[in-house]
Amino acid sequence: MTTPVKNPESKLKRPDEGLWKRLTRQQLFIPIAALTLLVLFNLIADPKFFAVTVKENSLGNPVLSGNIISVLDNASELVILAIGMTLVTASSGGQDISVGATMAIAGSVILRMVCGGQVTADTMQMNLFLAVLIGIGATMIFGAFNGAMVAYFNIQPMVATLIMYTAGRSIAAWINNNQLPIINDLSFKYAGTFLPGIPVPTPIFITLLVVAAFWLVLKFTTLGLYTQSVGINANSSRLNGLDPKMIKLLTYVILGVCVAVAGFIRVSRSGSINYSRIAENIEMDAILAVALGGNALSGGKFNIYGSILGAYVIQFLTTTLYKYEVPSTALPAYKAVVVILLVVLSAPVVREKLAGMKKAPAKTAKGVS
Repeated sequence: MTTPVKNPESKLKRPDEGLWKRLTRQQLFIPIAALTLLVLFNLIADPKFFAVTVKENSLGNPVLSGNIISVLDNASELVILAIGMTLVTASSGGQDISVGATMAIAGSVILRMVCGGQVTADTMQMNLFLAVLIGIGATMIFGAFNGAMVAYFNIQPMVATLIMYTAGRSIAAWINNNQLPIINDLSFKYAGTFLPGIPVPTPIFITLLVVAAFWLVLKFTTLGLYTQSVGINANSSRLNGLDPKMIKLLTYVILGVCVAVAGFIRVSRSGSINYSRIAENIEMDAILAVALGGNALSGGKFNIYGSILGAYVIQFLTTTLYKYEVPSTALPAYKAVVVILLVVLSAPVVREKLAGMKKAPAKTAKGVS
């Protein structure tokens, strides 16, 4: 004998409730929702926001132009930093606030190499690839310093990296004797602008290469597993044969590589450097990108692709605010309000409440029946 269904409507609602619950619990739900809202807002406010046109650059070459191209281009450094910041956050349960200052060091070292110690150079005095490798080596050393302070001296990450945050820009200026080197060789600027004959900004290609490299590393090595294990429980990891200190140190060194690549792109855009202004406050955006990606700032499980999406959301928001002529002095305040809302919405407790929002009507209907 078949038991009669008391409330057929409740059975019809369960699949919807299950889908909503699954969606809100997805790690990428908040950044995707935020990006969707930004897209809808700009579509309604000005559909031309998404127009992509072909214009001539200063060299007379046809290149792609438009707000979307600007978002993809200008987010490059932030995306690369967010990848390294995610690993550091996952392993150490803290953040590196010195990435902006270390970017200044990387840029200063690279310019010192290609200018050959001159204030102004019309041609590169060193092979560019070698100069970038030296810049990467320098930031890996500073990354190892930060990592050693955290892993071996048990200093809280934000406090440990405060040293480089304070001293980094002074070190960058000291490298070039407090002078502002300028390289006029157009080939140096290709990495920050456009390659001849290619209309897409070069930083977009560099970012894709970095993302692809980390995808391969995470897929074919145990770096991701070990990083999460140490972040979740360092003592248990040690009992299972891992070396938590070395893994934490390694993540800071990897962040150092990301910093150097981002710093190279930044100085390549202009061929010069301003020690006090380069990458100003980018460390805060990198941390927010990690948070917007649904990653716990206390460490443990992580999703690098969430951080990448979070970086693009932040840049999309910045471009939108500039588009509607928000004063540059007020931009951080507007951005902070929006980002705070997004971070709050991404909190686990809020997600649980969102997931349970559709339970109430179902219970009410059941009570009435």
